[in-house]
Amino acid sequence: MFGGIFSGRRVLITGHAGFKGAWLSLWLQSLGAKVFGYSKIPDGDYKLYDVLKLPEVIEDSFIGDILDAGTLDRYVAFCKPEIVFHLAAQPLVRLSYEQPVLTYATNVMGTLNVLEASRKGGSVRAFVNVTTDKCYENVEKSQGYKEDEPMGGYDMYSSSKGCSEILTSSYRRSFLQGGRPFALASARAGNVIGGGDWSADRLLPDCVRTLQRGEDIVIRSPDSTRPWQHVLEPLAGYMLLAQHLMEEGEKFAEGFNFGPEESEEVRVIDVVEKVIKIWGRGHVVVKSKGNPHEAAKLSLNIDKAKSRLGFKPVWGVDEAVSKSVEWYRNFYDGKIDMSDFSISQIEDFVSAARAEGVCWSAR
Repeated sequence: MFGGIFSGRRVLITGHAGFKGAWLSLWLQSLGAKVFGYSKIPDGDYKLYDVLKLPEVIEDSFIGDILDAGTLDRYVAFCKPEIVFHLAAQPLVRLSYEQPVLTYATNVMGTLNVLEASRKGGSVRAFVNVTTDKCYENVEKSQGYKEDEPMGGYDMYSSSKGCSEILTSSYRRSFLQGGRPFALASARAGNVIGGGDWSADRLLPDCVRTLQRGEDIVIRSPDSTRPWQHVLEPLAGYMLLAQHLMEEGEKFAEGFNFGPEESEEVRVIDVVEKVIKIWGRGHVVVKSKGNPHEAAKLSLNIDKAKSRLGFKPVWGVDEAVSKSVEWYRNFYDGKIDMSDFSISQIEDFVSAARAEGVCWSAR
């Protein structure tokens, strides 16, 4: 897969203890990469980092803060990565209203620290900065946002990620002309779901927590539309982008959107109803008053990733929700090893990609 580019490679993942970072660490390790992780431990009762047994299976795991530039510099010098996936962030919209300084410090200055550590380390050849679909100035249009549209963001989280995108572009032009010392690209994904996310104020984790307790599911904006996708979809996009950066360098040092087909973008209430149907019980309550601003519609245009990278979504929203709920049910049931089960879901995803002839899944 991915042209075999990750086999034996030294790969650094910032934020490897988070939701997407943990899944990416597991997948890359299964591809033969030497995975190094640098991350704070996320809040919450459960840690996907531990559930997937990452400290036991990856090359090295370091618990640290990307705002600690000195420690970060020393860790990059120690692990000597060829590829960097930067996922460490303050990722929650509602928390950004409560902690705007931390949000900007982490998402902007933290990103700069990782870029600087990578440049000074001298070993990095490819760098993927993971941002979000919310980096665009949202004008509530019906068409999906394209990569060349203006950065913006109503809330502090979204605008901090818009700033991270501007930083990425400026850093590339200031220090990485000719693709040296490394090729730098950014990746913007839609609303990601999947097993092992226990973050606060996210739709699927909130649904599962309340269903597990036998309580009503409370939602704020039932008609808001989002580009829902299973976590393995954007991760495949990130790895595909890294492959192209390694093979062709500066030619792919740009921003890329990774999301579902527009036909798979559905409302919040549609996702909740799918979860309840799969779970077998549940009830929804809408409480829309007193909440911070949220965009009514978010949509991504993925034509560039499809034409330039050969990216193609594999699982539609029904399969994404089903696989996510299946993961949580097995976790709470407590009868199987969730690291093995997560690997089996990756294998299912790869098999589905191969059946559809998706380029990265070639044997």
